[in-house]
Amino acid sequence: MSFQTMSRKQMAERLARDIPEGWYVNLGIGLPTLVADFVPQEREVIFHSENGLLGMGPAPTPEQADPWLINAGKQQVTLRPGGSFFHHADSFSIIRGGHLDLCVLGAFEVAQNGDIANWATSAADNAPAVGGAMDLSAGAKRLWVLMEHTTKDGQPKLVETCSYPLTALGAVSRIYTNLAVIEVTDRGFIVLEMVPGLTLEALQAQTGAKLHLPG
Repeated sequence: MSFQTMSRKQMAERLARDIPEGWYVNLGIGLPTLVADFVPQEREVIFHSENGLLGMGPAPTPEQADPWLINAGKQQVTLRPGGSFFHHADSFSIIRGGHLDLCVLGAFEVAQNGDIANWATSAADNAPAVGGAMDLSAGAKRLWVLMEHTTKDGQPKLVETCSYPLTALGAVSRIYTNLAVIEVTDRGFIVLEMVPGLTLEALQAQTGAKLHLPG
């Protein structure tokens, strides 16, 4: 069996293809921020950042870089025509008011019932608090996760039950990894797509919960 895992950019591009025209989308810090680089300029997807931006574009070229224009991960960004920036409280009103069609987050673990753990790996973790991820998980109409399928030492990140502190309960509806696209349903994890050459048995061996095929 021979297969090639997707790179981080390929993972972001794969997720970007599934975002419909006209959606309002929040991109979490880390890997999800790459998604904005792969939405064609002719397709209207309105990206939101919880620090108070709406209408973000792709990462800037050196000539475009503005040190005052950053996303929630402190990365420099661009604004598309019509984009705006505003108060932090107004930004969270967008989140908590249910105005986001989609939020894309990274995760340490996702459980087969859609629970997500993405802010701490133990009680001694350095993260001071869950931050905006809890509001986003609860407030967005949909939550997709973009992450590696396993940890660096090969431990599954898709599990039966999360062992890390939870960000939200039953919130995740879809997962994009470097190996597969997986839907979260009442049946558990449904495999929608795998990288070429990968078998279900090999994917199952790297997953901590039962995988199912559609139908």
